[in-house]
Amino acid sequence: MAKSNKRLLTFIIPLVIFIGLVIMLFMRLGKETDVQTSQLVGKPLPAFSLPLLSDPARTMTNSDLPKEPFLLNVWGSWCQTCYVEHPFLMELHAKGVPMIGVNYKDELANALAYIDKYQNPFIYTIQDYEGKYGLELGLTGAPESMIVGTDGVVYKHVLGEIGEKNWPSLQACMTSVADASLTKDAKLAACE
Repeated sequence: MAKSNKRLLTFIIPLVIFIGLVIMLFMRLGKETDVQTSQLVGKPLPAFSLPLLSDPARTMTNSDLPKEPFLLNVWGSWCQTCYVEHPFLMELHAKGVPMIGVNYKDELANALAYIDKYQNPFIYTIQDYEGKYGLELGLTGAPESMIVGTDGVVYKHVLGEIGEKNWPSLQACMTSVADASLTKDAKLAACE
């Protein structure tokens, strides 16, 4: 009898697990599946004290951020999409768009070689070697960008590359964020 109970259990346990999984998956049908990374939108950019990529002995903080709306761009030399995005960032740099770089989980030599080879579109780049600041930003990877206002508030979080397709809406957001006559809520609405 014990042998037949064992056979029965080896059949019933996987069946119960399978039925449980089917029920769980069925309950998720039609529900939102997108990853939401806008945890910082409407909130201040987290405080940081990180080394400058070009001079690791120098530490940069929030007080060193531009006094105008800017684009915070997270990149890494290991990131293939960053190579695709970089020429467009150089175009934005040529147009005078202020950008701060966050070099994310990268080796210093690799990051410097990348900037040396492809040029530097950033006012400056901070190095987040361990990725701790990236966690505070709510990153899912690179590239990711944020539009930050003069008040230090994040108005937009962009997953993936910035390019010709999404730049017009980002430019409109930056223009709204720069408009001192708009309230914070109006700026957030303009950047949705």
